Amino acid sequence: MRGASRASFATLSEQLTAAHITSAAEANRLGDDLFAVTGLLDSEHGLRRALSDPGKPAAEKGAVAATLLHGKVTERAETLVVAAAESRWASPGDLADAIEQLAIEAKVLGAEADGDLDEVEDELFRFGRVVAGQPELREALSSAWLPQERKQALLGALLGGKVTPATLSLITQMVAHPRGRSLTAALELCADITAQRRQMLIAVVHSAVELSDGQRRRLAAALASTYGHEVHLNVIVDPSVVGGMSVQIGDELIDGTTASRLAAVRRKLTE
Repeated sequence: MRGASRASFATLSEQLTAAHITSAAEANRLGDDLFAVTGLLDSEHGLRRALSDPGKPAAEKGAVAATLLHGKVTERAETLVVAAAESRWASPGDLADAIEQLAIEAKVLGAEADGDLDEVEDELFRFGRVVAGQPELREALSSAWLPQERKQALLGALLGGKVTPATLSLITQMVAHPRGRSLTAALELCADITAQRRQMLIAVVHSAVELSDGQRRRLAAALASTYGHEVHLNVIVDPSVVGGMSVQIGDELIDGTTASRLAAVRRKLTE
């Protein structure tokens, strides 16, 4: 999101945070309601355009949203969606994207209330790695032909009792409603929002060998000093790097692997 949409979403996110939701059950219900509204906007394109139309008065759009949702979702969900309808959006799609991200934030608030925030971030990352490394699983979960019941059964067999309820809920939602994204991208969105709640940057580290606890602490401290922000490490043991490690934070890659240096030498030899 850019411009007006970014500003509108920031205001809505602040409104969600200011609500001081401390009950996991309340946060999870809010997340479910907001995911349902996202699905409605995705299926009803006319409604989505009407609620995001910059030419219509904000109060009129808010009234439409309130009439549509009153009594069907929680009061907190209705308030957020009405506020979203009254906001300015660069495109109709940004409105639906914003409500989905608020839904993810609500689920993350539920995990925080349960004391599971760290676990959710790690579980999302680990499952993302499993999906990335198993094409057959990725194809099954992303298939438009496999019924949702089969996908849910597969997720239950893989994750039931092994991850927190918030993680299972988020993964199930991303599988059921990918919204045109790859499953990997959808899981990354959830992980990023979780990290933002913890006010941490995510560093994806590729290392030839497993890092000790001491090495992890020193690397996290060095990166935090460099970026001026606490950093959470997701470490991937990757023999292809040969030696050293690479660190990716957002779009920035710090590559200190032997493999990259060897590749640079080969390129120079062929010039």
